[in-house]
Amino acid sequence: MELQHLEQELQSIKTLLLSQKTVFNFDEAAAYTGLSKSYLYKMTCAAQVPHYKPQGKHIYFNKTEVDQWLQRNPVKPVNHAELEEQAATYVALKNMGRGK
Repeated sequence: MELQHLEQELQSIKTLLLSQKTVFNFDEAAAYTGLSKSYLYKMTCAAQVPHYKPQGKHIYFNKTEVDQWLQRNPVKPVNHAELEEQAATYVALKNMGRGK
């Protein structure tokens, strides 16, 4: 049990150190984003994620660009009261159009 706890702590330290870097290599980018290496590779091949190939072979990522990429297409939280109000308005207008 103690060994498992130490491994978890070590992983936490690695994650903290990784977040301090400004440029990631491929393995670090996969670990940072939580994406599998194969999926990240497919995305770089399709130019769907910003990356750099300074020598044409090794792939590098700018942390700021990766963060911006990860935060694209935000989803706003649902305001249930507003949603119910919109639904009630829609139903009322629909019923008025029927002459009810």
